[in-house]
Amino acid sequence: MKKQKIVYRYVPYQGITIHARKEIPFELQLSSRLLLDEICFNWNKERLERAINTSIDAGNKEVFLALSEQYRQYIWE
Repeated sequence: MKKQKIVYRYVPYQGITIHARKEIPFELQLSSRLLLDEICFNWNKERLERAINTSIDAGNKEVFLALSEQYRQYIWE
C-alpha cells in the first residue's frame, strides 16, 4: 500500500482582521478587588491609630477628638 501524502497550501487572509480580547474571569476580578479593599482598609485604620496615639502622646485633645470621629467609621463592625 502506498503512503498517502497531504499537501497544505498557505493562502493569506484578505478580509478584515479581528483582534480578540481575553477577558479576566469575574471571580478573579472580584477576589482581587476585595483583597485590595481589605489592604487599603487596614492601612488607613493603622494610619489613623498611629495619628491618634501621637495626639494622645502630645496631649492635643482637639486633634484626638477629630481623629477619633474618623476612626469610628472603622470600628462600627
